[in-house]
Amino acid sequence: MPVVQVALPVPLARTFDYLLPEGLQPVTGARVCVPWGKQRAIGIVTGCSATSELPLEKLKPIDSLLDNNSLFSPSLWRILLWAVEYYHYPIGEVLFHALPILLRQGKPAETAPLWQWFATEQGRATPPESLKRAPKQQQALAALLQRPVYRHQVSELELTDSALQALRAKGLADLQAQVLAMQDWRPNFAVLGERLRLNTEQATAVGAIRSEDEHFAAWLLAGVTGSGKTEVYLSVLENILATGKQALVLVPEIGLTPQTIARFRERFNAPVEVLHSGLNDSERLAVWLRARSGEAAIVIGTRSALFTPFLHLGVIIIDEEHDSSYKQQEGWRYHARDLAVFRAHTEDIPMVMGSATPALETLHNVQLGKYRQLKLNQRAGNAKPANQHLIDLKGLPLKFGLSQPLLKSMQHHLNNGNQVMLFLNRRGYAPALLCHECGWIAECQRCDHYYTIHQNHRQLRCHHCDSQRPVPHQCPQCGSTHLVSVGVGTEQLENELAPLFPTTAITRIDRDTTSRKGSLEQHLADIHRGGPRILIGTQMLAKGHHFPDVTLVALLDVDGALFSADFRSAERFAQLYTQVSGRAGRAGKQGEVLLQTHHPEHPLLQILLQQGYDAFAKQTLAERDSVFLPPYTSHIIVRSEDHDNQQAPLFLQQLRNLLEASPLKDNSLWVMGPVPALQSKRGGRFRWQLLLQHPSRRLLQHLMKTTLPLINTLPQARKVKWMLDIDPIDS
Repeated sequence: MPVVQVALPVPLARTFDYLLPEGLQPVTGARVCVPWGKQRAIGIVTGCSATSELPLEKLKPIDSLLDNNSLFSPSLWRILLWAVEYYHYPIGEVLFHALPILLRQGKPAETAPLWQWFATEQGRATPPESLKRAPKQQQALAALLQRPVYRHQVSELELTDSALQALRAKGLADLQAQVLAMQDWRPNFAVLGERLRLNTEQATAVGAIRSEDEHFAAWLLAGVTGSGKTEVYLSVLENILATGKQALVLVPEIGLTPQTIARFRERFNAPVEVLHSGLNDSERLAVWLRARSGEAAIVIGTRSALFTPFLHLGVIIIDEEHDSSYKQQEGWRYHARDLAVFRAHTEDIPMVMGSATPALETLHNVQLGKYRQLKLNQRAGNAKPANQHLIDLKGLPLKFGLSQPLLKSMQHHLNNGNQVMLFLNRRGYAPALLCHECGWIAECQRCDHYYTIHQNHRQLRCHHCDSQRPVPHQCPQCGSTHLVSVGVGTEQLENELAPLFPTTAITRIDRDTTSRKGSLEQHLADIHRGGPRILIGTQMLAKGHHFPDVTLVALLDVDGALFSADFRSAERFAQLYTQVSGRAGRAGKQGEVLLQTHHPEHPLLQILLQQGYDAFAKQTLAERDSVFLPPYTSHIIVRSEDHDNQQAPLFLQQLRNLLEASPLKDNSLWVMGPVPALQSKRGGRFRWQLLLQHPSRRLLQHLMKTTLPLINTLPQARKVKWMLDIDPIDS
């Protein structure tokens, strides 16, 4: 019997051999059901051979074959196998990460029938008025007499399942399964929406991308905020879709871009599918299947949408390519932007990366000639650059974080019928609770981090491990009832501004106010109605939104970003500042940006205000080059966690000894650690790390590949939780 190699979703960097029963013909990339200990498990076939390292009599046979064909296209299969090698992550977990949850559970890779409510013959003969004593049933029957209703449409039509079930019990309605035939959008493809007139820079960018859209090319579309990057995307997509090809559009956070999704759907007479965390498992599988069959023309999604299979993919677009949310921070720590470049190259298609503030790694790749840059320096339409000013806070009295000059400016803009945006990247009421008598501070014992006060819920919450507890009435240390909040969060800002501006509407947008489905869209709709309004928000407000009536943007607290232990913090702040300030003056009105700081002379602030992001990026790249930091060197971080703060550093020291003894080690390798992580305790675990740095990514990868098999021989390896982070973006 032939031997089949099967990848299982377990944290082991290997495949498992099984015997192939007679009559089964497994395909690489197909799922199988196999015995795993005393249970059954779903696995993915990675290959077949005639022999095994184990005696054949010790191997168990495969139970069943779940797919006749591979679930992965040849190019996607190559990408995932490459990622296994590059990120040094177990093959089973990588392959299963790329599949919808229902497929991981063994459900069929086919479209499930849609259930449809319909009026029976008796129901069609029954007038709805006869059910006036049951208004919900009357409403439901009236709807069914007009047309059948799919189960997923019940809530949209404001009907109830209980009313429909009651009609079914009376014989007036019933359910039937409908298998929808595949619909080909290509013959009827058309551009529906009105095309905006492209300016010279936009037209040049579209022309350049179109001239090479038959093969791989990596384009960086670097456009100032409000320069019309989305319109360039739409023009590029129009050409790709017209040839019958599909498109993948990656966005940082799907909840932040309802405007963008609406523009795509309004522009094209073609199916636009959206993949996001709000979909249930069945909906996710349906989108996956429609993309694979070619029924979906455009798929818009967050980083995991990168692994969506396509029948004929023609372009990949990455919006806000600099955004850190493209980097997975748990489990398999891949970077979606970097893997997207590899996918575009493998599929031989163009990719477009858009940003007003490109990542320094991306700009470095432009310098090396790997990517080609297209610039949009002109704001679209008649939008004007905003006036930017610093407010020196030294010596100024503050009202809940707002200086008098800022309050005066807010009143001026509101009096003119405009909107004001206050940016504070700190949700909750206040970042700390303090005892005024003895100095005790409410601290999360699992993280050694201060609790954030959420006043509206009377809770203390840890924003690192999500633990919660009620706000105490007395200090647990001295018994005093004089507990005071320290600092200002978005919740407090909203509460305190209401009496100061009693006739002005206030909208707060952060994770707390947008957690319910549809709440973000409702907030955005309120804002777009216009009129005087104060917008308060975290970085959710900074990305991709077009607020035509916002003329004043104020950043309330930036000093923390100027003095950070993380060498990337300056880059992140520069990107955030540029993105936030770009929200002002986007529709012909003169915008103003105010930045409150105790350090107005800081060189980062000066270069950003006087010369802009490009000058900042050029200077920062030169600094990174001089001190051998990425992108001029490559980093790998090995992280280790334990419960007693002893095993983790000991494990990393043993690993360091292994690395130091490797014949591949040379004088260019720099090893730092073991050292505590920047956040040294989280969720009850103490966290340590070991940093490896080398100018050659290839050598660093080779060193790690040869060292990994030896790690399990270390005495402490089984006493700690450890993980690898290739190309980390946080220290």
